[in-house]
Amino acid sequence: MNIILNHTSMVPIYEQVVDQVKNQVITGELSENEPLPSVRALSGTLKISALTVKKAYDRLEEEGFVVTIHGKGTYVAPTNRALAAEARRRAVEEDFASALDKAKAVGMSPAEIREIIEILLEE
Repeated sequence: MNIILNHTSMVPIYEQVVDQVKNQVITGELSENEPLPSVRALSGTLKISALTVKKAYDRLEEEGFVVTIHGKGTYVAPTNRALAAEARRRAVEEDFASALDKAKAVGMSPAEIREIIEILLEE
């Protein structure tokens, strides 16, 4: 599991951990039933509070990405294909929304935006 934190970001550290773990689950970098580092181990590796890692793991469990077995550890949840597909779709929609915001900010018309999309789809 590879997590890179940006301590100057306005995004809280626990959310950065949650987002990166979710992304690794969605992309398949972390596979079903794969163990995650212990709270203590990950906090030591990242040099952050164990409470921050615990908060991130709790959020991941609430969202169905991991399961915690008391006394054994935290594991990537068995793949819920519908959940994974929806998460991938949501990520793509967010990227499109961001790109559209940029296009509108520079004054592009809907026709110009559609033209770019058509060109990209042909490639």
